[in-house]
Amino acid sequence: MLTAQVEGWNKGDVGAYMHGYWESDSLVFIGKNGPTYGYAATLERYRKSYPNAEQMGQLTSTIVRMEHLSGDYYFVIGKWALARSMGDLSGSYTLLIKKINGEWVIVVDHSS
Repeated sequence: MLTAQVEGWNKGDVGAYMHGYWESDSLVFIGKNGPTYGYAATLERYRKSYPNAEQMGQLTSTIVRMEHLSGDYYFVIGKWALARSMGDLSGSYTLLIKKINGEWVIVVDHSS
């Protein structure tokens, strides 16, 4: 799922990237401006921040640590980097991933 997100991003497809997130009002995304609640609001946040493929750039995601918390949960610590013609960006993330209806999805994302 995490690999598919990177592939979607690198094709300039925010919608494909978002397939890794829980499509629920209970999704929580925490960025530099504080929390965003819900799938629709998180999708809108990404579309505003990265309106085209040039702004999106090429994403690299590196998992630093992955811990299996229980049968249905993983905790992930990682680093992200965007290579862009307008200037590179990078940071870190923590994810809480849950298995829902047989699929692994991000339920909490704290990226900075």
